[in-house]
Amino acid sequence: MPPKIRVLIVDDSALMRQVLGTLLARDPGIEVVGSAPDPYVAREKIRQLNPDVLTLDVEMPRMDGLAFLEKLMQARPMPVVMVSSLTDAGCATTLRALELGAVDFVTKPRLDLRERLPEVAQEVIDKVRAAGLARPRRPAPAPPAAAAPRRAPTALSQSTDQVIAVGASTGGTEALKDFLATLPADCAGVAVVQHMPERFTRAFADRLDGLCTIRVKEAEEGDRVLTGHALIAPGGCHMRIMREGGTYLVRLNSEPPVNRHRPSVDVLFESCARHVGANAVGIIMTGMGDDGARGLLAMRGAGARTLAQDEATCVVFGMPRVAIELGAAERVLPLPRLAEEATALVRARHRGAQAKGPGALSTSPETGRMEHGR
Repeated sequence: MPPKIRVLIVDDSALMRQVLGTLLARDPGIEVVGSAPDPYVAREKIRQLNPDVLTLDVEMPRMDGLAFLEKLMQARPMPVVMVSSLTDAGCATTLRALELGAVDFVTKPRLDLRERLPEVAQEVIDKVRAAGLARPRRPAPAPPAAAAPRRAPTALSQSTDQVIAVGASTGGTEALKDFLATLPADCAGVAVVQHMPERFTRAFADRLDGLCTIRVKEAEEGDRVLTGHALIAPGGCHMRIMREGGTYLVRLNSEPPVNRHRPSVDVLFESCARHVGANAVGIIMTGMGDDGARGLLAMRGAGARTLAQDEATCVVFGMPRVAIELGAAERVLPLPRLAEEATALVRARHRGAQAKGPGALSTSPETGRMEHGR
């Protein structure tokens, strides 16, 4: 039997410490070894108890959660799950915590705490278990301030001929930032599912838009998939890519969760298999569980090119591992090479279509299997 995941709870609210401790104790694979009301007490308990995972409140007295997290990840990197408020300020702070090295976050209800927190009990347990498998890393030094990114010219803001579909979960916010920031301004349209709750996806998309050469936005019903643009599935909504004439469109719905997630990567990938076919590139990134693995296999069966992030660069090697085991991924690559390879596959496909003659990419999606890559 594997050893239990040892958790230290850091929160200034005695009620929150009690409720989180009770919820986590329900899982036989988790042991709550202690709690702390502020970072100073937490620092001593980390030394004494040597926990595997920390849950950390954002807003605390004496030292806020971000300041403590930054010091912790420099001195003693360890998996941290942030406990965040579902507010605009909470969204921004949580995204900054992920940049600083936090593995994931959970949101706490603002009202009726004791009654409503059990609603998210399984989410808390799942994220702590995922954190127990994570590879914590010291955050990279902040790059020097740069000029605003160059944007794709207006002439390129046209319906894309191909679609790059990407799915990620635990560790995915930073992986997606690295991936999207590397894509050229004229890249094929990108559709992204990152497991994240409502409100956070809009803040996440806005932050990426300020960092990337391509445009990034939270998807809305009926959005066209455009060259040089990325659409992030909204929290709480499944996102599908549909084809209408020569245009790919986004369709959103609030159908039941798939693989316990909404948005689900499988839903996006399966829609690409059906409606985009060989004109798609599918990429599965870091994350806990198996969401997206079967959808990626469907994409490969429909002729799409498919990639998976390798174990060494994943925070949690769950979703990619299952996809690889299913035979869904043509190639397994480190994170820094995914954007380059996706771009190369898109361009090779475009050159092949041009060789076939005008209009080759505007016909209905192909369903034949393509030759595997290198």
